[in-house]
Amino acid sequence: MQRLDPRLLATLEAVVRHGSFNSAARELGYSAPAVSQQIAELERRTGLRVLERRPVRPTPAGEVLLDAEQGVRSALAAASVELDAMRAGTAGRIRLAAFASAATSIVPKALAQLHTTYPDVRVSLSQLEPEAGYSRLKRGDMDLTLSYDYDFIPQPPPRTLRRTLVARDPVVAVVPAGHHLADREVIDLASLASETWIAAPEAALRLELLAQIAKTPGFRARLEYEGDDFNTVLGFVAAGLCVAVMPQLALPRGTTQVVARPLAEPELTRFIYAVRIDTRHAPHALLALEQMLAAQALAALS
Repeated sequence: MQRLDPRLLATLEAVVRHGSFNSAARELGYSAPAVSQQIAELERRTGLRVLERRPVRPTPAGEVLLDAEQGVRSALAAASVELDAMRAGTAGRIRLAAFASAATSIVPKALAQLHTTYPDVRVSLSQLEPEAGYSRLKRGDMDLTLSYDYDFIPQPPPRTLRRTLVARDPVVAVVPAGHHLADREVIDLASLASETWIAAPEAALRLELLAQIAKTPGFRARLEYEGDDFNTVLGFVAAGLCVAVMPQLALPRGTTQVVARPLAEPELTRFIYAVRIDTRHAPHALLALEQMLAAQALAALS
């Protein structure tokens, strides 16, 4: 097999990610025939077919090459971070990703603090869930991401990424203000099993998981919501249509239409992390932002 060209691997990754030669060509600045020629050249060098064309998807050989491309990209991203750190890291750009409830609660005050300390640092923010944030970090498209997992479904980060715990976000029961459980100081999860629930897998805990945790049947949805906006779920709760269980950070302060109560048994926790490429050195501004995000997370949850 001839030596592989990282540029050909990058073309393969773009084609697979987009599922299209034309879309990959637009991203890479090539013509579609040029992309097709590069894939053909990659197949010639490997002596193996790397793509199925209809639909576009990698073959087993293509999967091996995609892993190699990811390794090359991660190594280059790590080198870039360390070089930035060597240049002091007090100016430039930080590409930050955060999940929805962190983007609205933690991030704004942290960025205001960063701007005061490092006025020459520009920040771009993308709202991404953990898996997408990890992927963008590994590809070198992000510098820092806020991520999370739960104590009952831990999700370790991919290799090459460094994850730092910044806050413990308790999961709470949320009921309408006039609900018969609203006066309790704590609410047992099993006592909610027979309530009306909303199925919102992107904006609340999955009901099948709650049933397993509570070891109680029930938790059946009568409403369905396809979206990731916690406020929409809270709107349904405020209207008396359902109850919900969600992280405390997702709750707006000062609301009187819903009541949030700690869970009595079992207690559930969402862990919030700052994640970046695992390098020996990092820019000063990046490390400072990581600390500022942690401080704002603790303040928001106190």
